[in-house]
Amino acid sequence: MSAVALITPTYSHDLERCALLCESVDRHVSGFTKHYLIVPDDELALFARFAKGRRQVLPLSQLMPPWLKPLPRFIRRRNRQYWWSTRGKPVNGWHVQQFAKIATAHIIPETVSCVLDSDVVFFRPFDPSEMAVPNSTPLYIRPREVTTALNDHCDWVRSSHRLLGLERPSFPANDFIGHIIFWNQQAVRAMTARIEEVTGREWIDALYRAHAISEYMLYGFFVCSDAALLRRHRCTTQSLCFSYWDRKALDEAALDTMLKAVPDHCVAFSSASFNGTSVHDVRAAVERLTNPQHARPGRAAPSMAPVRAVEHQVNNLI
Repeated sequence: MSAVALITPTYSHDLERCALLCESVDRHVSGFTKHYLIVPDDELALFARFAKGRRQVLPLSQLMPPWLKPLPRFIRRRNRQYWWSTRGKPVNGWHVQQFAKIATAHIIPETVSCVLDSDVVFFRPFDPSEMAVPNSTPLYIRPREVTTALNDHCDWVRSSHRLLGLERPSFPANDFIGHIIFWNQQAVRAMTARIEEVTGREWIDALYRAHAISEYMLYGFFVCSDAALLRRHRCTTQSLCFSYWDRKALDEAALDTMLKAVPDHCVAFSSASFNGTSVHDVRAAVERLTNPQHARPGRAAPSMAPVRAVEHQVNNLI
């Protein structure tokens, strides 16, 4: 099947954000076959209402190996559930969501996956079918963005190179992390095969033991290391999602200002869930943006310089 699927791992803490994502997908996104929501088994009832139309809710147990088990819910830190195995130290739900993204993209019938975080909300029409095979798959890349000052990102870069059997990386290194990311299934399957060949372990086992991982870094560095796969991709520095990564919560006024400054090529907005920005405020701000008649009275649109982004050719990026 040459088609595009949407993949979103989520959990109860992001229930409201996931609801807003689903509403926005139903309203603005066309040209996909399925939207897969991946949730912990004991939270299936919470997400059952989303399982309709083109949306399917998958339990994590269908994607995880039997040796990886969730710890009891009372064993939590910062509201994070942990998973454990005798094969290494426990990992949190963020790690397991990464495993689930790769596993889902690996087994679904669709040949291209569009991976979305729960905190994404679409506000413009978007048709991902343009990225289906035989068209090239977008590879989002931020050239030379990872410096030695970014400790976590550096660890992810180094870990990716070790798992893929690549030479020791130099810095600054490329960054492949974003909120709307496309994966080619052939590349995903080749990537997991490479990890198993290099480590001598099942790919989830290898990632579990590595601990410091980024699924998007792994995919990006793998594709860039394989000339044949790279030709099937189109490298771009333009993100389809305007992302707010700071830890300070946005109020309504800040949301209005930010959304009105979003570049034309962006079709979605994301305020990372860890900053605590109100989902109600995000929904209201997006509604005001898409329906000007709902704008709050007495507020003039801010004057903002347009944001420009440049798409690079592959040979300028690698």
